[in-house]
Amino acid sequence: MDIKLLSGLSLNRRTLFRIVLLFNLLIIAIAFSSLVVTVFGQEQQAAIPQGDKFVGAGIAVAGSTLGAGIAISGTASSGMAALVEKSELSTWLLLLAGLGEGVAIYGLIIAILILGA
Repeated sequence: MDIKLLSGLSLNRRTLFRIVLLFNLLIIAIAFSSLVVTVFGQEQQAAIPQGDKFVGAGIAVAGSTLGAGIAISGTASSGMAALVEKSELSTWLLLLAGLGEGVAIYGLIIAILILGA
């Protein structure tokens, strides 16, 4: 199944997943390299710089939001197909979509804990 993008380009799910995965790995690598440079470049300073907290909180929110989007898209596509067959499954559809949305909320809570530390 192809996914149509705004620019008229269509990608299948596997290709889109690989692109998103590589983008996330690149962001994690950049954040880790900045942390290593900060830790080993400033040996005399014991305090952790504030910028690393923001990068960590951003990664937590971005990763959890991406996971929630994947969960909700799968729930919505299969849930609508199930609702066509049996309309009494609407409660289960809302329950499963809420569980997928909970992933994003957990990421937001982790980001708040990182920023508060």
